[in-house]
Amino acid sequence: MPDYQGGSIVNLMMSVIGAAGGALPSPLYPVLPGLDVEAMSGHRNVVLIVIDGMGYDFLCRRAAGGELHRRVRGHITSVLPSTTASAITTFLTAQAPQQHGLTGWFMYFRELAGVFAVLPGKPRCGGVSFSRSGIDPRILFDATPVFNQIARRSIIVTPRRISRSDYNLAHCGRADIRCYDTLDEFFLTTVQASRNGGKARQFIYAYWPDLDSLGHECGIDSVEAASHLAQIDERFGRLCRQLAGSDTFIIATADHGMIDTDDHSNIELADHPDLIDTLLLPLCGERRVAYCYVRQGRAEAFERYVQSELRHCTSLVRSEDLIAAGGFGCGEAHPRLTERVGDYVLLMKENYVLKDWLPGEKRYQQIGVHGGVSDGEMLVPLVTASL
Repeated sequence: MPDYQGGSIVNLMMSVIGAAGGALPSPLYPVLPGLDVEAMSGHRNVVLIVIDGMGYDFLCRRAAGGELHRRVRGHITSVLPSTTASAITTFLTAQAPQQHGLTGWFMYFRELAGVFAVLPGKPRCGGVSFSRSGIDPRILFDATPVFNQIARRSIIVTPRRISRSDYNLAHCGRADIRCYDTLDEFFLTTVQASRNGGKARQFIYAYWPDLDSLGHECGIDSVEAASHLAQIDERFGRLCRQLAGSDTFIIATADHGMIDTDDHSNIELADHPDLIDTLLLPLCGERRVAYCYVRQGRAEAFERYVQSELRHCTSLVRSEDLIAAGGFGCGEAHPRLTERVGDYVLLMKENYVLKDWLPGEKRYQQIGVHGGVSDGEMLVPLVTASL
């Protein structure tokens, strides 16, 4: 489970805020031990590079001795669920899901009476984005961006294709947006942002998504993913050489890691009609962490079916118990958290995944998956460089 008491990406962001001249947003989450906030704050540039899908175990196995690996300070945990929608929101707000309230790729928004894919902001099956529907995304994404919490000038280095999304615009705050299209442009834009600030003290957040995409499509243990990591690694080393003497402190990490699944481990909800009969809504959350909304009066039947037919592949937890145990974070919860995680959570074991499909929904297969609580998904590297 996430280590919110000093070993997670939330705690990393507490350190970043402290180094960037901001007031810590919550006393519930201490700064990251071993990362000298005062020393970081002395640098003109603080650069946070997030490589989507780059788990600690994956980096150690596939890039041992490389530019990133030789600068690894250790590992920290993601959040729950260990997925982009929840973890990137933590980077962009310095809040755990307990506070920012974004709980996975698919979320039930009671205020919109529907299930939506959070990052593209679209209804699960068809439809248009939040803003094109006339919905102000700030109503749904109500956490304060980290860029508005700090004293430094802020820059976001982001893929052009998502730079103007409802989600991105709602979380960029007063930061300047710099766009790129390719891996070389990603690193070049980050270097230029670091160099061109004059004497201004800056915080630069740079996000690269394509390792995660390759992991989903080909598998995180594939030749393709390893080759792409090698490209990232080589360019990271080049970035460090280019920024030598620039008074820059770099942190490189990830939102989550990944594990590979197989046909045997893919559980289709359609093969369990008696379970479907107990559900009020489609599954929400992730393939590895599924939120289940149960019809009134069917809770006992739901529990009985899961415990008898799916015990081998999932752990059944009441959502309220997972919140109380601190799975999503500490302290007071977002006012809509309980309705966004359903009645029950299915935490998938080993490399099992659970998926349902709506009529007309485009089907797709994922080899690499994440969202769960295995080491491969939950542990991410902490890489630092003082230049």
